Amino acid sequence: MRDRRLAANPARGTSLPRKRRGEQVFLTHEQVDRLATAAGEHGTLVLLLAYTGMRWGEATELRVRDLDLLRRPARINLVRNAVRAGGEVVVGTTKSHRGRTIPIPASLVEPLARACDGKARDELIFTNTAGGYLRPNKWFAAACRDAGIPRITPHGLRHVCAGLAVQSGASVKVMQSMLGHRSAAMTLDTYASLFADDVDDVDDVAARMDAARRLSS
Repeated sequence: MRDRRLAANPARGTSLPRKRRGEQVFLTHEQVDRLATAAGEHGTLVLLLAYTGMRWGEATELRVRDLDLLRRPARINLVRNAVRAGGEVVVGTTKSHRGRTIPIPASLVEPLARACDGKARDELIFTNTAGGYLRPNKWFAAACRDAGIPRITPHGLRHVCAGLAVQSGASVKVMQSMLGHRSAAMTLDTYASLFADDVDDVDDVAARMDAARRLSS
């Protein structure tokens, strides 16, 4: 098409096969702590990913100015995402093209403050030894092995966050806001298995509706 050798794109309108989702791995709080300990100097980043649901590119593009650690609860103002393409890092908007504000668990405020110590407002918080964008390379896989947990990817910590959030009673709308999904339907579609226990609640609702109908009759 670009070379003007074809008048029309023969692939236009072709239905592509659905992209298969990888297996979701969920960890307990104790497993997350072991992973963070095994990650050593990257432990704070591991905890941040597991307890905020940020994407890897969002977390590694975080700068000191994006944190509001004096607010209670402390907050992350998330507006950018760093994506590696062709060996270079391209910084743009978040995947949903909308910024979001994420609460920081109180236990992470002090470690994040230490990570920011001595850095200017515009500097990256999590960097490699040269001060550039951090990559998981081999250290993340090694941390999973040393922690004795199922092997996951940094992105898999988003699933971990979702699982821990549901255990804590988070609703679909809360998870949508935290994870930066475009819609609650997308969140529910992605994590439907986490709400499997709600089937009994649906049965209870049906029974209560039937009981109310009988009373009204």
